[in-house]
Amino acid sequence: MGETKPTRRPQSKGQCVYCGAVYARAGMSKHLPTCPKRLAAIERADQQSKSKPKRWFHLLVADAYGPDYWLHLEMDAAKKLADLDQFLRDIWLECCGHLSRFTIAGQGYSIYPMEDFDERNLAVTLDKVLKPGLEFQHEYDYGTTTELTLKVIGERQGAALEKRWLNILARNNPPEYLCGYCHQKPATLICSYCSWGSAEALVCEDCKGKHSCYIEEGDDYMFLPLVNSPRTGMCGYSGSELYP
Repeated sequence: MGETKPTRRPQSKGQCVYCGAVYARAGMSKHLPTCPKRLAAIERADQQSKSKPKRWFHLLVADAYGPDYWLHLEMDAAKKLADLDQFLRDIWLECCGHLSRFTIAGQGYSIYPMEDFDERNLAVTLDKVLKPGLEFQHEYDYGTTTELTLKVIGERQGAALEKRWLNILARNNPPEYLCGYCHQKPATLICSYCSWGSAEALVCEDCKGKHSCYIEEGDDYMFLPLVNSPRTGMCGYSGSELYP
């Protein structure tokens, strides 16, 4: 099989949840802090709230090795790294209960800290370790690892929006791929053996029987659903039940 990746749209874009405007990842970073509808929602929440203002971080989360998958989030700065880790598992990562860790300013924070690596646990709150402009990393599964980069785009003081401690501000639209065999129908499956090694790794349901791994094995167990996550095609990941 060849080494050419499948043809797809050139740039990953997503919609602002407040106004519906469509931007690529970097454009969304500039849009969200000044989005009129988001600012209006914040003003309404501040006026209606009877609670003490909280500190909120605007986070950009992205696949460390590709431009397709990204999230813009707003999160209560008093929540813990464990809460952020669980959210990332819920929306993008969880398949088999693997280990995970953050690396922030050279310090490791793990779900199961190891003394030999001078790791700390995930009980620390975001406001103790994060600040605007800081970039940090997250790893899930130390065998077939999914690596993410995170950046604190900014922060605000004020009330919660929608009475939640975390809000998704924008998310990339699912990347669009054509089947590597018929080149006509959208690909819906990815071979976990080939993964991104060739165009033929991505197939539609009608063409999966033509794939070499299927022919060799006489079964389709190697196929995973093509999902909107940087973990697509890895381990046993088949998508999020909480954030489809």
